[in-house]
Amino acid sequence: MTEKNRAGWDAGRFIRTLAYFEAIPGWSWLKQILPGVADKPENYLSGGKQVGVILVAGATGGVGKRVVQRLLERGYQVRSLVRDKDKASSILGDVETYVGDITQPETLTPEMMANVRAVICCTAVRVQPVGGDTPGREKYNQGVKFYQPEIVGDTPERVEYLGVKNLVQAAAQYWQQNPSGEKIVFDFSQPTPQLQQIWGAVDDVVMGGVSQSEIRFVEGTALFTGNVSTANSGGFASVRTKNFTSPLDLSGYEGVTLRVRGDGKRYKFFLRTESSWDGMAYSYSFDTVANEWITVRIPFNQLTAVFRAKTISDAPAIDTSKIRSLQLMLSKFEYNGELNPQFSPGGFVLQVESISAYGSAKPQFLLVSSAGVTRPNRPGINLEEEPPAVRLNDQLGGILTWKWRGEEAVRESGVPYTIIRPCALTEEPGIQPLVFDQGDNIKGKVSRDSIAELCVRVVEQPQDGNLTFEVKADPNYGAFAANWQNLLARLKRD
Repeated sequence: MTEKNRAGWDAGRFIRTLAYFEAIPGWSWLKQILPGVADKPENYLSGGKQVGVILVAGATGGVGKRVVQRLLERGYQVRSLVRDKDKASSILGDVETYVGDITQPETLTPEMMANVRAVICCTAVRVQPVGGDTPGREKYNQGVKFYQPEIVGDTPERVEYLGVKNLVQAAAQYWQQNPSGEKIVFDFSQPTPQLQQIWGAVDDVVMGGVSQSEIRFVEGTALFTGNVSTANSGGFASVRTKNFTSPLDLSGYEGVTLRVRGDGKRYKFFLRTESSWDGMAYSYSFDTVANEWITVRIPFNQLTAVFRAKTISDAPAIDTSKIRSLQLMLSKFEYNGELNPQFSPGGFVLQVESISAYGSAKPQFLLVSSAGVTRPNRPGINLEEEPPAVRLNDQLGGILTWKWRGEEAVRESGVPYTIIRPCALTEEPGIQPLVFDQGDNIKGKVSRDSIAELCVRVVEQPQDGNLTFEVKADPNYGAFAANWQNLLARLKRD
């Protein structure tokens, strides 16, 4: 850079830009020792939270509360379906709640299902030892010591069958009426403080230029505006998100839509899968119509891999499950030295109302049922060798029979589903190695921690067919992480 050029260059703004995006070498170390620069959780956005809601029914139960916890740890947006909001608050903390009752279908409204992409149903009747689950009976919860059980509260027919049927019908109706699968990634109509803190300007000052831009949130939109200059060999202005604390997962979608109003200029949109400051990105150029709102549709298979403004011919296709950041840019360059045909230096304005994912991502309904549901009254069954739930099915109001009816309601609903049938649930801590089976013959036990983790893993997978299977723990089978996906792949679809 010549002395003449350097005179117009704002070195302070260059440093502030790098600091805002934590791109200064050694920044991770510096922020630990400098006052006022430590991480602020509200300034970081978890990618997983942005695309679709996961509804957890039975969210205050033994499995449900663990499912909620694991989803939140992974950055998902969770909505808990509960009957008692105060109880939910005491157990789950600050989680979005919807007050409803699966046994009362009129409470399962479209509002409950709004933007829901998956339902995890962990509801169950309450079973406890006769005389109550009193202190000193911890071994009962470990599946070790047996106490005569009884049903408390609603009947198995109302909860395990009618309630599950009501819930899956509510989900089916919502998904049928919202078939496009479009999910909001960023909604600028109601910007939160967190949203305002994640976007920042990245202009050609980082290359020695003097262009300036900003993003402001006005009139229910994000306003990307500024002045772009070709001085000092510059010529671009942009706004970009900080890296998401967990990647934005858009797997299963076909692309992204932008709802924008521009000034007739051609802009670029970038997705980045690398957390590095100046790495490869996937780009798409789009033209705007002056002062008119338009919807820009950006298919993932039409993105161009670039490093700065040069295309990368041998780059892999974008991994849409690992989106680290988003960026909007106005540049005098198109690609490989070619000029942007719609570019002119000076002021510019681009309003953005929303950024959404669109495509064929299928919704999922996951039901936590029980092993043994087909065994009561099954020919050839020796009840003396069966778990207590099978032996005491009639005494417990037909609990397994009604669970089976609930499964059938899910299968008949027409929604994509997975039905998990755990063996005896225990409070043993930790995630265990698992064994999967089909045909409803295995016996054993498994921790609620393990089932909660399995629920989250299953709902994260693309849905390629309806599935029912049983599961138990087996300490001799290897680590959970090493076997669960292979086990799923071997199962037969319903």
